[in-house]
Amino acid sequence: MAEKSKDLPDTELLAAAIAARANAYVPYSGYHVGAALRGKNGKIYTGVNVENAAYPEGTCAEAAAIAAMVLDGEREIAEVAVAGPEGAIITPCGGCRQKLREFSRATVAVHSCDPTGCKQTVTIGDLLPHAFSPEHLS
Repeated sequence: MAEKSKDLPDTELLAAAIAARANAYVPYSGYHVGAALRGKNGKIYTGVNVENAAYPEGTCAEAAAIAAMVLDGEREIAEVAVAGPEGAIITPCGGCRQKLREFSRATVAVHSCDPTGCKQTVTIGDLLPHAFSPEHLS
């Protein structure tokens, strides 16, 4: 993965991911994750992981944030922040990497955070190199 970027996330985006994390529904794993996406329109969309008794079926925080963004009519992600437990550097799972790539360019920043701040910044392209993307279908 790429080294930590000198470009830190917008504090509002980071705060939104950390605040969302507190509302995760995780009665089985106890692993709270919050995600915040800034759309190209400037709005911030948040999501949390939601587990259910048919574990591991559930919804990832990134997928929930994407759904909120799409519901609002936005179709392009400008920046991403994902917040996990203190001391952890978490990145989106494989499925969420593909979902994020669907709505963003490979150069979009993904900030991995914990409740104390940003720990690592990489791009979608770093997380999912050689991705099959919407550009392949145009």
